[in-house]
Amino acid sequence: MNSSIDELLAVDAAAAEPLYRQLYARLRGAIADGALRPGGRIPSSRALAKELGVARGTVETAYALLEAEGYIQGRGQAGTVVSPGLRPESVRYDTQRHASAVAGNGVFDSAHTRPFQMGLPALDAFPRKIWARLGARLARGMQARDMSFPDPAGLPALRSAIAAYLRMARGVDCDPAQVFVTAGYHDTLQWIVRALLRGGDQVWVEDPGYPATRSVLKDLQLLPVPVPVDAEGLVVERGMDLAMSARAAVVTPAHQSPLCVSLSLPRRLALLDWAARRKAWIVEDDYDGEYRYRGRPLPALASLDRHGRVLYAGTFSKVLFPGIRLAYLVVPEARIEDFMRARQALAIGVPQATQAMVAAFMEEGHFVRHIQRMRKLYGERRSATAAGLSKALGPRARIDAQPGGMHLVLRLDSRRAEKTLVARMLEHGMYSHTIASWCAEPAGHGGLMLGFTNIASQGQAEELGARLSELMQR
Repeated sequence: MNSSIDELLAVDAAAAEPLYRQLYARLRGAIADGALRPGGRIPSSRALAKELGVARGTVETAYALLEAEGYIQGRGQAGTVVSPGLRPESVRYDTQRHASAVAGNGVFDSAHTRPFQMGLPALDAFPRKIWARLGARLARGMQARDMSFPDPAGLPALRSAIAAYLRMARGVDCDPAQVFVTAGYHDTLQWIVRALLRGGDQVWVEDPGYPATRSVLKDLQLLPVPVPVDAEGLVVERGMDLAMSARAAVVTPAHQSPLCVSLSLPRRLALLDWAARRKAWIVEDDYDGEYRYRGRPLPALASLDRHGRVLYAGTFSKVLFPGIRLAYLVVPEARIEDFMRARQALAIGVPQATQAMVAAFMEEGHFVRHIQRMRKLYGERRSATAAGLSKALGPRARIDAQPGGMHLVLRLDSRRAEKTLVARMLEHGMYSHTIASWCAEPAGHGGLMLGFTNIASQGQAEELGARLSELMQR
């Protein structure tokens, strides 16, 4: 082994990270950087172990991980080589994927925005200059009291701004005291469970539905009950057949995640009636309800609640940017004290400086203007992406007609090709997820989810569609 490779793969026996993980990471990085090229030989486990002064089993464990993930191939007496078909660009993406993936819910690359990546607003259109100006002004005016522990319920100014916005834009009649600021969707769910539910309680979840919801509920010792979704949203009657006595239901009424259908009015009323009669709770996850492209956004389910059974959960991740890690929860007035006690037990707060910036952004009218601009921009990008993909893919695929949301649902002419295509897209620097992977039941829905918010033009969509077409032909 030459000295350059020796230096490249050097490991530190004193480090906390196991030696095999160090070696695995260095080899993968060398492949990503092009230092080890596709088809090139790598040292045998015996030779490398001797050169590095480590046990041969350490090297074999690292090699086994790399081979399982497709980076290298063993060829018997011919030795071990870097996988010939591997592109260094795809490995760089994969390296980021392993560093920043969110437990089975998708690939959220912190260093790159992949084409079709979901969960990301149009980062190129965010008013960064306004945001920077607000931040500088607030930093200059910071007082000692602003540096203390944050209010567990949230900054009063932000709670007031959120309540005012929801009354105007989403039809949710609430007071600032009912609004609680959280550190994201997971924090919101944990808070609700601690305040209102107990281990072993059954909870309806949509099927297909956001995988993190099921995961968080299971972690908190609750029993998720998958309830089918059709063209009108959650099938409430089926939910009652499956678990009439469930203590809660988590739903996405505006744009069902991931199918993007809206919960019909009869289903909304049936869900509210079930909750009132059974004294159950409805968690309304309104993650992107502002983005509807046919007429005005639908009022929130909470606006129809007359019995205090709906907990309205919103987020700034989809309307501002995900790095902000800021969300909110509106609770029935009768449950304010329960949530205050639960929050004190959790001892979690959101950085006050971040809350102050969002409050100022909302109070000065920037927030509403930003939502309006994004709704127009997303409508244009959605149409352009759909047109570009349709032109490139032709009859082999169709795009669902959806009233809103931040991603498209692409239906292929063959369900069997979906999983393979998604894997190839990830290898080639693009993003997608099968709807089937979001289903609790094996015989679930077909289709791929493709984010369009960062696709700038129809021409770009056609180019990406051509790449998809090539991958499908392979």
